Amino acid sequence: MYTLYGKKGSGSATTQVALDIVGAPYRVVETASWEPNDAFAELLRVNPLGQVPTLVLPDGNPLSESAAILIHLGSVHPDSGLLPRNPSARAQAVRGLVFIAANCYAAISVIDFPERWCADADNDDAVKERIRAGTRARLHKHWEMFADLFPTGPYLGGEELGALDLHAAVVSKWSGTRKHLEAQRPELYATLMRVEAHPKVAAVFAEHWPKT
Repeated sequence: MYTLYGKKGSGSATTQVALDIVGAPYRVVETASWEPNDAFAELLRVNPLGQVPTLVLPDGNPLSESAAILIHLGSVHPDSGLLPRNPSARAQAVRGLVFIAANCYAAISVIDFPERWCADADNDDAVKERIRAGTRARLHKHWEMFADLFPTGPYLGGEELGALDLHAAVVSKWSGTRKHLEAQRPELYATLMRVEAHPKVAAVFAEHWPKT
């Protein structure tokens, strides 16, 4: 059985959907660095960075980084469709996963915690807001680049839902990305809406982002 350390409304939704797609048994341990509980000490023992998602594999080894988790699950469950079977298409899917991790996901951390990236900014709200504004603009530009690099048809990997769709659907939820894409890259926006409507995705997203 897999053990998923995660939190509602976080990137752990990506891993949860992937586990449902591959049909693997798993349990979820709810914890996060921004809302530490008794389980957070347990998470730190397997991942000193305290990141969610962290996935403990059936052999007991921990795996972190959403893109790495998705690539691993797609590799060990090749019939799941998480990664394309065609080598060229699979290479592009891996490229897209790493693109989001390196350029988009990374920017979210700066927007959420700007004081970590500027000395003496803890008590300077004006500096923190300038960092957020500049990073948000760069984030949206990265998503425009992503849309241009990875055309849809009808999903990002082709005809079937895959890991790249899951990663894009979750990370694009933050920092005004969806609104920006709706205006600037409507085809990608439509694809993300299609991904969210997929039964496997919709069920997990309803847990993480309940509609009010």
